[in-house]
Amino acid sequence: MRYTVSIEIALPRERVVDLLADPTHLPSWLRGLVAHEPLSGGHGQVGTESRVVLRSGGQTMECTETVTRREPTDLRGVPRDRVVHFEREIVAEGMWNAARERLTEPGPGVTLWVSENEFRFGGVGMRLMAPLLRGVFRRQSRQHMEDFKAFAEQGTDVRDVTG
Repeated sequence: MRYTVSIEIALPRERVVDLLADPTHLPSWLRGLVAHEPLSGGHGQVGTESRVVLRSGGQTMECTETVTRREPTDLRGVPRDRVVHFEREIVAEGMWNAARERLTEPGPGVTLWVSENEFRFGGVGMRLMAPLLRGVFRRQSRQHMEDFKAFAEQGTDVRDVTG
């Protein structure tokens, strides 16, 4: 299963990248985050593996996230016409996900965030259900992006909104 979602954020790309790259901000915009703990490497660096725990609707999911691409590696002073890439693989029981994030600056003070997602499922049941769940996964990805946008632009913290 594959899908792409995107959102425009009314901030310069350098500010958006700073906020996304700072692990202290994750709980403010990543709805349902219980834990994001590096197991090896430094947060956001290529090759870093992290334990991630998310809770949604009374269910808890634990997975391992591996950063597979961060380009450029130095995110300061990136030329406006250069694309910033963040890519990661997420593995949980019966599921594999590749998330490929691209950040561009289509105009002054505006960032376009495009997220391409690919999922593979191990169990027959989930493979059969995947086409029906595509909308659910897509909406969840979109919600994370909207939550980040609200955090970046207005300082809205999902923990305050959702209790």
